[in-house]
Amino acid sequence: MTSPAKPARVKPQRVWQRMLSGRRLDLIDPSPLDIEIEDIAHGLARVARWNGQTAGAHIFSVAQHSVLVELIARRQASARGADLAPRWLLATLLHDAPEYVVGDMISPFKAVLGGDYKEVEARLLAAVSLRFGLPALWPAALVKLVKAADRASAFLEATRLAGFEISEARAFFGAPCPLDPALESDYLTPWSAGEAKDRFLARFRELAELTRAAPDLRSPS
Repeated sequence: MTSPAKPARVKPQRVWQRMLSGRRLDLIDPSPLDIEIEDIAHGLARVARWNGQTAGAHIFSVAQHSVLVELIARRQASARGADLAPRWLLATLLHDAPEYVVGDMISPFKAVLGGDYKEVEARLLAAVSLRFGLPALWPAALVKLVKAADRASAFLEATRLAGFEISEARAFFGAPCPLDPALESDYLTPWSAGEAKDRFLARFRELAELTRAAPDLRSPS
């Protein structure tokens, strides 16, 4: 009598990424304990915005974009006569942190993929937020101000680096947030990966220290 065939073994898929720190971050169930700011800074400094289709000797990295968005958020708040607490500025700096794992997908590609990627990004952002003392679910007011600063940054990047006409950028990203020439020259001249990582980390540490020194739990307005 012939023995029944044994079912074929299915090799489990790997759903974690190994970081240079040695951490293994699970994309399905990311743990805050497996998140290190040095890994985030290292990865974001090497992820290109606009799929690399930008002018300059270096890519315009997500790390540099994040520093620019945090600057713009401060300026937009100041223009309204408001001061953002350091913890909300820290959140703004980290708004694209999941991209150190999943990369920066341009909006047209996201539209093709549909919504599944958003669940992965949301889980990663929640884990990052908890790791650094932020709420897993951000207040609606914070989400709104981050989106406004993100769009203003995209306008500047699009017109200064990615070849968009002013009218075209306005249609996609809305009104710009002007920067004075010195700031624009600094923040919109693509930094090397090393500089982008260092400046991202420096701003993170400054905001983290300010948050520890004077925690403000009020929701941004």
